[in-house]
Amino acid sequence: MPASNELQLIEGPPLRAVLRAPAVPRPSPRPLLCFLHGHGEAAPMEIEAALTLHGPLHPQAPRDLLDRFLVLAPQLPVPGDIWHRHADEVLALAEQVGRQHGAASSPRYLCGFSFGGNGVFDLAMRQPEAWSALWSVDPTRPPDPAMPQPAWLSIGDRVRRREAEFLSNLRSRPAGDGPNGDRVHLDQHQDHVESARLAFADRRIYEWLLSRAR
Repeated sequence: MPASNELQLIEGPPLRAVLRAPAVPRPSPRPLLCFLHGHGEAAPMEIEAALTLHGPLHPQAPRDLLDRFLVLAPQLPVPGDIWHRHADEVLALAEQVGRQHGAASSPRYLCGFSFGGNGVFDLAMRQPEAWSALWSVDPTRPPDPAMPQPAWLSIGDRVRRREAEFLSNLRSRPAGDGPNGDRVHLDQHQDHVESARLAFADRRIYEWLLSRAR
């Protein structure tokens, strides 16, 4: 299926992906937001259906805030908790798309859901200079305590199974109504999928990302 008018299909190499690149120019270059999908959205699932099922390309995401980013969503060739195996390909794709579409070289943001949330932590450790801030939605395993970047953790039922370890490793504080710091967690008391739906529709988190520029 071809990509919709709003989305562009990237056939690769290094990876197939979907890109949302707003046509309206901005006074300064947009930052790139890269989304890593979960287990069920890898190939052979049709790429646009897969990468709009969850994440910032879901129809409920706040479009006015998305217009402040280039949103890139690569697709794994096979399912699994394997984003770490494709770390170099993800970064190469992000850099390639950034050059082609005039994205800011920094900041650059990384988000993901479920196994993609694990991938956020893995790539952040392997490429600490590449990613300015992180957003992990209900990942299945805690991050390395040495991970250096600002991070927002959206909690669902996978995180709750090891919540104390997640929060200890992140050294995060609960999200508040006002400005939040560099390590934040938010539990809206939903299951795995519903926590993702609420998270990727939440304006606060996109605004928090935009406030983390380096």
